[in-house]
Amino acid sequence: MPETPATRKPALPLAGPATQAGPPARSPDELMLMPGELFFGRDVACLRTLLGSCVAVTLWHPKRRIGGMCHFLLPGRTRDPGQPRDGKYGDEAVGMLVDALKRAGTRPADYEAHLYGGADTMPDLERSMRYVGERNIETGWRLIDEFGFNLVGVDVGENVPRVLRMSLITGRVDMQRGQSAR
Repeated sequence: MPETPATRKPALPLAGPATQAGPPARSPDELMLMPGELFFGRDVACLRTLLGSCVAVTLWHPKRRIGGMCHFLLPGRTRDPGQPRDGKYGDEAVGMLVDALKRAGTRPADYEAHLYGGADTMPDLERSMRYVGERNIETGWRLIDEFGFNLVGVDVGENVPRVLRMSLITGRVDMQRGQSAR
């Protein structure tokens, strides 16, 4: 049966749906994460995303061979009591990944982390939005430190978009830089 939005499995098997809008596009081999989406588990071979001013954090447990990725748009927000978390915000997205890895019986200190993105791809817009890429990078750094992940790869800032792929078979993270947006 062909996959349709109604037949797709949730993107976050250990932590509920990835976003309120629904799960990301997926195939048996690759899951494309859109802004605000995240995944933790091992039931796809590869995670992929495209980053501009957004930031992605990848996590890999080398002994258990399990991992995940989040792709957030903004550093954080003030959330009303009872309001559900939203993967669009860095603090909430990484928090959801941490909840999922704890449910898997693992600890943040056992994970290798990568941090990518935060580009100034539209300098005029970025200035009007108070440097959202820079603030996303700062949030990513803070959260990796706060949760105690082992940071092993970083490529942030500048003015180039990035394509990111993470193998959930080997844990390898590959990043390609795009052309300058200027």
